[in-house]
Amino acid sequence: MKAKSILGIASISGALAVGLGAFGAHGLEPILIENGRLDTFETAVNYHFYHTLALLGIGILALIKPTWKGLNFASWSMTLGIVIFSGSLYILSLSGITWLGAITPIGGVGFILGWLSLGYSVTKNS
Repeated sequence: MKAKSILGIASISGALAVGLGAFGAHGLEPILIENGRLDTFETAVNYHFYHTLALLGIGILALIKPTWKGLNFASWSMTLGIVIFSGSLYILSLSGITWLGAITPIGGVGFILGWLSLGYSVTKNS
């Protein structure tokens, strides 16, 4: 993924994280409390934000160091982690579809691989 694409995805992801966080705190809070899923939704928003910031950092690094190996994999891993981890928790907290909790760890693995790939890239290419 090119640096501009990474930064574009990070920008959209950041906007979604802000929107979902605000909507969860104001519009959906009564529903989430009634479902007993407010904590789940908050976890989704928090991880969404953290990894959007990581994706933003990867994009900036890719602009500065476009030849560094590992940044492409890191960006894809973080993006898929956000979609699978946070996405499954958003859907679970709103719908109550509990089997989605079984795929959430796949997104967590995406996050871990993204961080490891970023670390590899920084240590091997600097």
